[in-house]
Amino acid sequence: MRFDENAQLDTSGVDDLRGSRGGGGIGGRVAAGGGGLGVVGLILYFVLSQFAGMDLGGIDVGGGYGGLSGVSSSGQTADSGRLQQSCRTGASANTSTDCQVVAVLNSLDSYWSDSARSGTSFERPRTNFFDGGVNTGGCGSATSDTGPFAQAYVIAHEYGHHVQNVLGTNRRVGNDTGPTSGSVRLELQADCYAGVWAGHATTMPGSSGRPLITDLTQDDVDAALDTASKIGDDYIQTNLDGGQVDESQFSHGSSAQRERWFTTGVESGNPARCDTFSARSLG
Repeated sequence: MRFDENAQLDTSGVDDLRGSRGGGGIGGRVAAGGGGLGVVGLILYFVLSQFAGMDLGGIDVGGGYGGLSGVSSSGQTADSGRLQQSCRTGASANTSTDCQVVAVLNSLDSYWSDSARSGTSFERPRTNFFDGGVNTGGCGSATSDTGPFAQAYVIAHEYGHHVQNVLGTNRRVGNDTGPTSGSVRLELQADCYAGVWAGHATTMPGSSGRPLITDLTQDDVDAALDTASKIGDDYIQTNLDGGQVDESQFSHGSSAQRERWFTTGVESGNPARCDTFSARSLG
């Protein structure tokens, strides 16, 4: 994945809290929330190797259907001056992980801000970069060899949850589990939404009107699919929990399901094709 070196980046939606208390944890985290937007609060947390230098990263979303607790950003104040200086154009996104995240968020904002796509008046979520610890449950983990578009897939999936919050889709889901549960359908829809954005990514303009992403290859899509497969319930149960597959405990979908719905999004480019709640078969 490559970014247009002359496209302008917009950091106004990002609050950089890192280091504002004079110390710091084991790296940077990113949280996206709907605070002040009148939508159900969404908190995105992910740690990837380029941010934290860890072997594994966690991904979790709150907002009424998932738990994220212990975000230690309390007392931190925002200072985004460094980001504004360093993340001005797509050229910086090609060399800096921070700026890559900004560029991907700009592209997602550009796609989902069209009310015809979101189905309602849409306001982008704010994003926080912060230091410190997080206690997380849920959306799984990604291996340390995740590349730029695998990271973009993770961000786009979590942004999909923000769209679900805006639309109220998450309110259709209880605490049930299983291969066809509401929880699984919600996660698979977010995978599909991520794919839909990916299918349009090279046409989404930034604030300057130039497309932010100029090159998206099959290798990029394959990297996202590989990541999707590694956060499937069956993969996690077998390889990370060290146990046998128990479909009754599925809450995010199998590897095959997650790959299928991301692919559906990429190939259709149509969020209407992401209605996992009406689908008879989830794959």
